[in-house]
Amino acid sequence: MALIDEIKTRKTFGIISHPDAGKTTLTEKLLLFGGAIQIAGAVKSNKIKKHATSDFMEIERQRGISVATSVMAFNYREKKINILDTPGHKDFAEDTYRTLTAVDSAIVVIDVAKGVEDQTENLVKVCNRRSTPMIVFINKMDREGKEGFDLLEEVEEKLGMSVCPLTWPVGMGQRFKGVYNLWEQKLILFSPHGKQSAEDIIVIDDLTSSVLEEKVGDSLANTLREEIQMISDVYPAFDQEMYEEGMLNPVFFGSAINNFGVKEMLDVFVDIAPNPLPRETEERLVKPEEEKFTGFVFKIHANMDPKHRDRIAFLRITSGTFKRNTNYLHVRQEKKMKFSNPTAFMASKKSIVDEAFPGDIVGLYDSGNFKIGDAITEGEVLHFKGIPSFSPEKFRYINNANPLKSKQLNKGIEQLMDEGVAQLFIKEDSGRKIIGTVGALQYEVIAYRLENEYGAACNYEPVAVHKATWLSWDDDEAFKAFRIRRNKNMAKDKDGAYVFLADSAWSLNTVMESHPEIKFHFSSEY
Repeated sequence: MALIDEIKTRKTFGIISHPDAGKTTLTEKLLLFGGAIQIAGAVKSNKIKKHATSDFMEIERQRGISVATSVMAFNYREKKINILDTPGHKDFAEDTYRTLTAVDSAIVVIDVAKGVEDQTENLVKVCNRRSTPMIVFINKMDREGKEGFDLLEEVEEKLGMSVCPLTWPVGMGQRFKGVYNLWEQKLILFSPHGKQSAEDIIVIDDLTSSVLEEKVGDSLANTLREEIQMISDVYPAFDQEMYEEGMLNPVFFGSAINNFGVKEMLDVFVDIAPNPLPRETEERLVKPEEEKFTGFVFKIHANMDPKHRDRIAFLRITSGTFKRNTNYLHVRQEKKMKFSNPTAFMASKKSIVDEAFPGDIVGLYDSGNFKIGDAITEGEVLHFKGIPSFSPEKFRYINNANPLKSKQLNKGIEQLMDEGVAQLFIKEDSGRKIIGTVGALQYEVIAYRLENEYGAACNYEPVAVHKATWLSWDDDEAFKAFRIRRNKNMAKDKDGAYVFLADSAWSLNTVMESHPEIKFHFSSEY
């Protein structure tokens, strides 16, 4: 198959939401339709020994939340679908933000009862900044929740979306009878067991048909007719170009846990979602159909298989054809590398691939060569843009709880920091290590993983740090004087870059005003 044909079969998207909106459950059901798994796991079930395919880390199974992005691929209707299931919890937002650089579109999952929540707003803002095409899935329709039009209004107001309903619910909670598919003019009846049969799908070209009363009753039939008329009067019709530009957002209703309304969304997604899109670099725009291979690392994960202590760099293919056992340029290190066992993913299950194409996510076994944002090319020097790195919100000293395991602790900290789950700062005056995170839950995850994956125990200690700022300067003598004067606040990050650790917002402003010759940056990528 020619490169352009391979590109046309790829759809790479992320699933984003606030925690507990049903994002991981939706992922499971999409995988079921693709035949990638035979049985869906209950994310929070401890009574039965099956768990969500995408939540493969032990701590995720115990907590019932996703704390790392999972990558899964499956085939559906002659398309290759790549799903990136992201953490919903705000403490792991940085992993999600970086993952969104590797997708071409997104599905936003919203709980019908809770509506638009804080983390959903934050994630949608990131997508909006990149004009990422988004589909909305209103989940848990088998439960009581907000009315359809109220939800649409909330989505428009809080998320800044322009919505276009493509399915519409008939009732809700115990009165939930199904959804009407405006895209195909079909009524799909709801069965709580989640196994819709051909008899559950009724083609209704004319909503005045008495078949509607037979299937859902007089009251719901009349309500549906009124609401569908209101939709056509108030909301725009679907427009492919506006959707691809991120200016129009199709909305679907369903119940992922009951496997209802998911296929309708998936079928439309396959029809409308964009194929692999171009990517910006500092040098130029990289187009997927270019013959020469390019790609970038957007995530690193240590110990996906704890038995083998493996470390995987996740590479998004942006152009050309990636081939196994071929020499490529690692741009930052300025050296050639070849990869003998690149892998494709089904959550924690991996298989070796000989070729990969734009849109695909490939895992590269990594012995410490890669950092997030690294470019791999056939020889061209490129630096991909838009991969964020933020100043942490919380800071703690990390201490070794077992002096006999110092080597294991240091290795564990180094590898986990390379993943980008947190940031490491080493104090200049004492050499003590400080871990900076976006949220408090990350400390629990780091301690758990250090103990279970590296056999090293740690504990934490409070430290009076308000903000970490990276430093740059033109005058070496001025910086030397600054460094001596502010020694107790000076540290280096894991890459050896100088960082100023301010103990309060007031002191940071004071220091910035007192030292105009030093530039203070709130991101490490200045």
